[in-house]
Amino acid sequence: MKKAVGWIVLALVIFYIGTNPGPAADIARGIGEGVANVFRNIGVFFSDLAS
Repeated sequence: MKKAVGWIVLALVIFYIGTNPGPAADIARGIGEGVANVFRNIGVFFSDLAS
């Protein structure tokens, strides 16, 4: 059952990207910026901790 749900979700994501590439790119960019911001802040934390 979990495998079938996973395939359905994957198919829906591919369909969304294919039919709405602009908004899908905006979502991907936002997620990427969020992840980069998390790692940047972790680096700042350890830098401040060391000094």
